[in-house]
Amino acid sequence: MRIIVPMAGMGKRMRPHTLTIPKPLVPIAGKPIVHRLVEDIVAVCEEPVEEIAFIIKESFGKAVEDSLTSIAATLGAKGTIHYQEEALGTAHAILCAADALEGNVVVAFADTLFKADFKLDTSQEGIIWVQRVEDPSAFGVVKLSETGAINAFVEKPESFVSDLAIIGIYYFKDGAYLKEELQYLIDHDIKDKGEYQLTNALENMRNKGTKFVTGQVVEWLDCGNKNATVYTNQRYLEFLREKDLIASSAKIHNSVIIPPVYIGEQVEINNSIIGPHVSVGHQTKVADSVIKNSIIQTNTQVDSAHIANSMLGNFVVVQGKPADLSLGDYNVHKT
Repeated sequence: MRIIVPMAGMGKRMRPHTLTIPKPLVPIAGKPIVHRLVEDIVAVCEEPVEEIAFIIKESFGKAVEDSLTSIAATLGAKGTIHYQEEALGTAHAILCAADALEGNVVVAFADTLFKADFKLDTSQEGIIWVQRVEDPSAFGVVKLSETGAINAFVEKPESFVSDLAIIGIYYFKDGAYLKEELQYLIDHDIKDKGEYQLTNALENMRNKGTKFVTGQVVEWLDCGNKNATVYTNQRYLEFLREKDLIASSAKIHNSVIIPPVYIGEQVEINNSIIGPHVSVGHQTKVADSVIKNSIIQTNTQVDSAHIANSMLGNFVVVQGKPADLSLGDYNVHKT
């Protein structure tokens, strides 16, 4: 089994947090989004995952590449790095990892997370995970036959076709066949809405007889913008509520901790109320503050503040009484 993770996007809706790191490395309950994603996929696979292929921009740099290969290693897989320098669509992005497209393959785009209670059925030719949405025009969608099989793929329909949105996770029994169909789109310059779309390759495969079925998840979580990511952090902390997520090296004095929370290594908390649904990255210091439903990254200082529904980056300084913040790395906010 191989996992392909396209993640070369610039994450513009998550700025300023993506000015210094790619969006998939923003932490959720103490781990990067992409780490949460691939470990959840590994958990539903009944066979070993031998390779995790990450598709990034070369400009992301060696530190990001090392972080990604380290994530793969923690899951017992080889991490490989592939580059997509121009945003030409989902089909083009996957094909950038052509060397990894063989055998059983899961493709998972790194801006979504999920919780599931199934095991991956590798006997299927293809599985497309979907979720009902109120506004399907922003998604690729599937239409189903009376028997429940997928009989059409439509990319971002302008008029109603279906409300079953593709959530960005796919299984293919034959990765080499997928590679051929993706290459066909490129070779014949077949685009939809100006880009090479995976849904076009899926439709071609279906027309040639490939049977695709839908998969369902317990919960689909978006990390597209600040508010969505804060909510996803909240949900993950709830999923992990029974686990001890407070590092032994954290120093907590005269403070109230309301679970579920994540508190990283060498965090210092004094005279504060933390939680519920707060993640605090390592070496962060909090004093005389109230923080709830927020993500605070590493090496940050929060003093005399009341913070809710917020994201603070790395090396941020906050002093005063803000209520709803989204501050990128190295910002200073005083009131």
